[in-house]
Amino acid sequence: MNPTRVVLCMKWGTLYPAEYVNVLYSACRKYIHGDFRFVCLTNETEGIAPGVEVYPIPDIGLDEWHYYNGAWPKLGVFLSDLYGLQGRALFIDLDTVLLGDIDALFEQPGTLVAIDNDPWKEKTGRPCTMSSVFAFELGSLGHVVAQLRADRDGLVKRHVIEQEYLHHAVEGIRYWPQEWLVSFKYHLRRPLIVDRFLPPAAPPKAARLLIFHGKPRPVDLVRPPKGNWDVFPHHGSGAVDWMKAYWQEHGGRV
Repeated sequence: MNPTRVVLCMKWGTLYPAEYVNVLYSACRKYIHGDFRFVCLTNETEGIAPGVEVYPIPDIGLDEWHYYNGAWPKLGVFLSDLYGLQGRALFIDLDTVLLGDIDALFEQPGTLVAIDNDPWKEKTGRPCTMSSVFAFELGSLGHVVAQLRADRDGLVKRHVIEQEYLHHAVEGIRYWPQEWLVSFKYHLRRPLIVDRFLPPAAPPKAARLLIFHGKPRPVDLVRPPKGNWDVFPHHGSGAVDWMKAYWQEHGGRV
């Protein structure tokens, strides 16, 4: 019988090598208690650690363009039958950092539970769905894929990015408690000018997930390139001690 908890991640292209999969797998083994399956959907299996279950990225009728303009392939996890997997799934983007126990993420009720990043960015008071980390019952949201297949180009043009489509395609989305989440960009990066003198703040102890979105990425803080690893006018340089310690603890190269 399949365990009821399944962690899903997805890897395509070269931006996130197998190292990201392996670090996330190690972190899940630390921060999830009891049995779970760890599944990586990818067409590039080289270097992925033993213990990770690997399946091809589902074909949901996308072109290569859709892989690099919005994360549309991610919607393949909502197939009515995803390689026979059953139970409660927790999808985690490869650039997510685990900060504490995440058992409660499987227990949070809701057809779809995702991140509301409105308090971070938009500040409109209306939920804005972000798909870096989300939970759902495997096989329960097949209409998400069916509707995309039926009107792919129209939906992509209308929504631009997959998480905006998801926001409109699923009724009754619930959201993670804000205290469980921290955004590198909006919570840890220092203000302009100050960021040239102080490194990023360490995550608060109450947080369970650290969300990276766009540049920089976790490895930039571990093995920093020369000069600025942030996006101008923001500035960051050199390795960040707490990020380097996390990466090393979970088998990443430092």
